[in-house]
Amino acid sequence: MNIADLRKSYEKAELSESASHTNPLQQFAKWLQEAISSEVPEPNAMTVATVGFNLRPSTRVVLIKGYDERGIVWYTNYGSRKGQELAGNPYAALQFHWVELERVVRIEGTVEKVSDAESDEYFHSRPLDSRIGAWASPQSQVISGRTVLVTNAARYGAQFMLQPPRPPHWGGYRLKAEQWEFWQGRKSRLHDRLRYTAQADGGWSRERLAP
Repeated sequence: MNIADLRKSYEKAELSESASHTNPLQQFAKWLQEAISSEVPEPNAMTVATVGFNLRPSTRVVLIKGYDERGIVWYTNYGSRKGQELAGNPYAALQFHWVELERVVRIEGTVEKVSDAESDEYFHSRPLDSRIGAWASPQSQVISGRTVLVTNAARYGAQFMLQPPRPPHWGGYRLKAEQWEFWQGRKSRLHDRLRYTAQADGGWSRERLAP
């Protein structure tokens, strides 16, 4: 089959102004819970887009680990490519794509590190092998082979046993949203798109965008 001929008619739901929350965080919480309840694969997976010093964008998939009025939180290696790019340009975009529900959420804003206390609390809640893995992987660096990771994991496992501390190069980021967009697939490609933009008074404006 020609890939250009692949098509799908989106007909599962609609997104209207009258049925959506005026606060985008509440709308996001509703959709995320519906994704979880619907048992879509990895409903907590999101794409993070950053821009490097060369002004070229890059994306990767991470897992959301928290959200509230302060922003969206995820954790990673600060020395990774995304960490280095955020250090030089603290703006990012996030995207959730719940294929089975025919929904997309896009979020744009500024990014900062979470507190050490928050990073410590989450790190110590992780499974032991994940905590060792944070030490074992020099994320985004070139390595000679998988043996490097296995050897590092064995070495740090022997060193820390059951109590590995949080590595100084590992922790959380929080994106403070300045703009949200909610996309609901509709028939005939006449999709619903609602954009929320932060206002100076702390509120949100809401607009419908053409698909």
